[in-house]
Formats: sequence, C-alpha cells, structure tokens
Amino acid sequence: MSWFEREVLLPRFSKGCHEITRPILDALPELARVKVGLLHVFLQHTSASLSINENADPDVLVDLDRALDAVAPEAFPYRHTCEGRDDMPAHVKSSLLGCSLSVPVSAGRLRLGTWQGIHLCEHRRHAPRRRVVLTLQGEMQ
Repeated sequence: MSWFEREVLLPRFSKGCHEITRPILDALPELARVKVGLLHVFLQHTSASLSINENADPDVLVDLDRALDAVAPEAFPYRHTCEGRDDMPAHVKSSLLGCSLSVPVSAGRLRLGTWQGIHLCEHRRHAPRRRVVLTLQGEMQ
C-alpha cells in the first residue's frame, strides 16, 4: 500500500462553480500506477466548497450557483458581517456542500461517472487563490 500527498494552489476563480479535475490529475502522476485505491480531496478554506457534479453542460453549474444563492441569500440578517456581505452566505454554502471528497481509483483512473467532474464552488466575489490537499492511497500496479 502506498501513500502520496500533494498540495495544489488553484488559480483565482470568479464566483461560481469551476471544474478542477484536470489540475488534480496533473498534480498526481502516480495515480496512473494505482491498481485500486482512494483519492481524498480536501479544501483548506471555509468560504468555498467542493462538489462532484456534471461536467458536460455548463448550465448545470450556473444553476447550482443560483440555487445556492437562493438557499443562502446575502439579504438574510446575518450577525457575522465584518468580512463583507458575501462572506457569511459563503460559509453557509460551504457547510452545505462540504470541503472534502473521496473518489475511488482503479486501473490508474478516477472512477468518476461519464458526466462527472470535481468542482470548486467559489462562493465569494473577490476570493483568494484556493488550496486543496490531495491524499492518494492505493495498491500499486
């Protein structure tokens, strides 16, 4: 059983949901040698989140962002407001979607479904670059 860990600094993203499957794969060339294993993806932030969702129709990601805005609107009377109007709604959205994912790996590939991709959901309008920690565990070929 082998373990690999990488930290990836993602580019700065605008508010919305953005596919990050490719930068994750690029950071872990060892994945190609994994016979069977598990990739854990952890986002080190509290105002963004991770999601596995459709990667074929970009309207899905636009609608997801709009639905999250409806669930956690900026106009709600939050107490935590010192970091801007979009900060507390971002924390709510992050709590709903979560900051980590686990993806099975076999035969050197992520076992995502045909239309699935890994997405960073950026909930702030002026966010910093985000960091993800990738931990790959697996039996090597």
